[in-house]
Amino acid sequence: MNRDRVCVMKFTLLTHFKEFEKRSSTSHVVLDVLGIDAEQLRWDRMNPPASLLEEIETGVVALVYPGTSDGNSDLSGITRFILIDGTWHEARKIYQRSPYLVKMRRVGLTPTRMSRYNLRKNQKDACLCTAECVIEILRKIGDNEAADRLEEGFLEFISQSGAKKCSCFLQGGAGSEGTSE
Repeated sequence: MNRDRVCVMKFTLLTHFKEFEKRSSTSHVVLDVLGIDAEQLRWDRMNPPASLLEEIETGVVALVYPGTSDGNSDLSGITRFILIDGTWHEARKIYQRSPYLVKMRRVGLTPTRMSRYNLRKNQKDACLCTAECVIEILRKIGDNEAADRLEEGFLEFISQSGAKKCSCFLQGGAGSEGTSE
């Protein structure tokens, strides 16, 4: 893991417990490439992280979540982005069951390209995986160097994981990396 500052922004991946064991999760790439600029927290409906709640209250944190943003496309003043890390079904549950997420500033992304993530079935059109969302945010705030580094790591991850998946099928394996949502 990189221990140096890589980008000008902090990212918190609020992760569903099922996502930690999935080899197809791109959160690993985000954490490896961004190092100390990214953290992964396990979502707990009953016990949200107190330090995160305090930071949310200051107004400098925004949630990246599909749908209509709060109408403010200006990202100045934001020091941290929270991304819900899980399948779309899991992410929807996390959002709906976390009042602090529903109340906070929300940012929607308009992707500059279609998702290149191909390691899971039933992906939604015009939606991005966790790593692709972070890349889009980095580009939006003008941190192209960090975005390029993360994109390079992401593309390597999906090409290597895709090769492993194909070799499992060729050998008659189940191809467990491509879990369905």
